[in-house]
Amino acid sequence: MKIQGMAWKVGDHVDTDLIIPARFLNISDKNEIAKHCFADLKPDFVERVRLGDILVAGVNFGCGSSREHAPWALKQAGIGAVIAKSFARIFYRSAFNIGLPILESEEAPDQIEEGEEVSLDFFTGVIENENSKKRFQARPVPPFMRSIIDAGGLVEYVKRAQGQWRQA
Repeated sequence: MKIQGMAWKVGDHVDTDLIIPARFLNISDKNEIAKHCFADLKPDFVERVRLGDILVAGVNFGCGSSREHAPWALKQAGIGAVIAKSFARIFYRSAFNIGLPILESEEAPDQIEEGEEVSLDFFTGVIENENSKKRFQARPVPPFMRSIIDAGGLVEYVKRAQGQWRQA
């Protein structure tokens, strides 16, 4: 799975309340939730983000409360993948569960600036800053987790698996 888009940068310890403020959690429609992504951190984000853009973050991205609304908001707003130095554990699982590709890289976030073009191959973990032509190797994602992303999330993965079991 190859993804290419413009980089959006955020810093360290961006919590789920910055991704999608709690005042919008009463919304159940994912497209409506997306309209409020980064409402307090980057107010013009939703108007400017394009399908396939890549979010680049520091350490502990997605910390805070355990809400799937945060990865939903990012994915529905158009983010194709998130690259961070590290992820909060609950965000990591939630992202895979809803089919949002994420990669951990200690080096890439420091060498990618907002607005630069970034490409990544989710399956190999190779990240490239298309402007500087610098390449980075992200931490490998286990094959099982890659298959969840490939299916579009955990629910779709289970549906596919059930179909295979019924045919056997």
